[in-house]
Amino acid sequence: MAELRNPLSIRVYWEDTDAGGVVYYANYLKFFERARTEWLRMLGVEQGDLKARSDCIFVVADVQLRYLVTARLDDLLTVTVHVAEQGRASLLLLQQVWRGNTLLAEGQIRIGCVRASTLRPCRIPEQVSALL
Repeated sequence: MAELRNPLSIRVYWEDTDAGGVVYYANYLKFFERARTEWLRMLGVEQGDLKARSDCIFVVADVQLRYLVTARLDDLLTVTVHVAEQGRASLLLLQQVWRGNTLLAEGQIRIGCVRASTLRPCRIPEQVSALL
């Protein structure tokens, strides 16, 4: 299964933190989203092109997160993506956020493929599925 070979590096800015300088819990979802987008791009899948060519987009269907250690202002984080399951219309992705060798958060994110015009489920296009 395809994995993000060059994990995404993210610097923590003020906008990512709460008043105490700790990364706000919901921002981990943003970090995961950015990593998934870059992972698809690394595979050669531009999401705007995918929508234009096949009327397909990926949407988040389910999220499970576990927070282990807090990230703080100015930390340099690494976000990973690994495909755990590939179905006809969905993917289960395992994602992690690291600071150096310390695992900060991890999640299971199920993304589904839907028609952009109807938001109804559809098969992952063959040209994308073959890359996974």
